[in-house]
Amino acid sequence: MSIINLKDKNLYFIGGVVRDELLGRESFDVDITYVGDAIEFAKTIPNAEILQINKPFGTVRIKLDGQEIDIASTRCENYPQKGHLPVVNNIGCSLKEDILRRDFTINALAKSTLTGEIIDYTGGIDDIKTKTLRVLHDNSFIDDPTRIIRALKFSVRFGFELDEHTKQLQDEYLNDINYNISYKRLKKELIETFNLNSQLAFEKFVNEGIYKLIAPCNFTLPGINLEKLISKYKPDTPWIIYIGLLPDISNLPLTKNEKKFVDDFKNCTLTLSQKAREEGISDFVIYKAFEGVNLESIIMFATINPEIATRYLDNLRHIKLEITGKDLLYIGIPPSSKYSKIFDYVLKEKIKNPALTKAQEIEIAKKYL
Repeated sequence: MSIINLKDKNLYFIGGVVRDELLGRESFDVDITYVGDAIEFAKTIPNAEILQINKPFGTVRIKLDGQEIDIASTRCENYPQKGHLPVVNNIGCSLKEDILRRDFTINALAKSTLTGEIIDYTGGIDDIKTKTLRVLHDNSFIDDPTRIIRALKFSVRFGFELDEHTKQLQDEYLNDINYNISYKRLKKELIETFNLNSQLAFEKFVNEGIYKLIAPCNFTLPGINLEKLISKYKPDTPWIIYIGLLPDISNLPLTKNEKKFVDDFKNCTLTLSQKAREEGISDFVIYKAFEGVNLESIIMFATINPEIATRYLDNLRHIKLEITGKDLLYIGIPPSSKYSKIFDYVLKEKIKNPALTKAQEIEIAKKYL
């Protein structure tokens, strides 16, 4: 809690940072709340430089003693459009009112920066002791269904489980999902959850029907441990491997690269299925199917055929031709469509013998002619 030396009777650490302290964990996100108007309070702090003000939300960013600090006013919120961003009202409300707008009791704790006293209006301390996730009111998931993904994330990070009533509320919502929700917010929670790379999270996501938040579809858990594959090959974007397997993720606002990961996975599946029918699956066919394809797409394909995917990842992907078009031109072969056939011929030989040197590749190209 030594992140700031700022002390005031109305200033509190709140949420995850208090939870993490009680769990004995390091916290990287420190939320600070001022009971009242944080913007006006910031103006009274000696030597503080105000960097940014968000008046509608009552938040302010200051720089003090070389540190940037975000301070939020206590506020109330309501959800006029369920599943979307809340509307802020009553900035400067009481600490209790601010706390009661939050997601789970374990995140509804406050700690005074002045006295160190922990304020617990909802039983969050007991829930931390019993490793329980409990919502603060019955409309919690209706107001904000992304909390279902947050619960999944916390269950994996901390080993917590939903209490019986919260689980009932989750099941009721998943049986009657409002698809007019903010998929941008949902995607953010999916990224944070599945970048943890947890097979347990994926199993709960599928077996409890949480995946239906993305689209109404049926999906069966793949018979392969994705966590082990991701840990072994270390792709840059683990979350898309888990989510990209779903039949329909068109509601999610994917980037161009994220769409490409999913499209390449599907294209590789079609290509290799067709090749298997036409000519069988040789190492050359595998190499050409995955050539230029991102690691994420290949790991996704491992759910279809782990043997083919791991053969490429462990052996074939490291094979590279050294011969170039300039080399073919040098030995008297004018540029033409024949180049690609020559390269494929040489590649087949290099797959058989990866130790081939560039000089040997050139000799093989000559033999092709």
